[in-house]
Amino acid sequence: MLQTMDLLAKALNEHPAPYWHAQLHLSRNALHNAKIRGHISPAIAGALAEKLGEDVDKWIVIAALESEKASACKERMLKRIKKLTSL
Repeated sequence: MLQTMDLLAKALNEHPAPYWHAQLHLSRNALHNAKIRGHISPAIAGALAEKLGEDVDKWIVIAALESEKASACKERMLKRIKKLTSL
């Protein structure tokens, strides 16, 4: 399944973190902190996706699900998004 860390890795392969901080008007530690947490916020995911020409809505949903606490609902929605992203 796609994860926001995949999106971040793609972005960082294209340009270094300072470039993205400037482009998205982020604090200079925003992406570093996201890497430590293991996911990026839905807003940052959407903005990165937009700049990379990716599906913005899909990445916002993935980011929102990643930030949820473990639950049966989260697992059900992860399965749903996995089906949609594999089409």
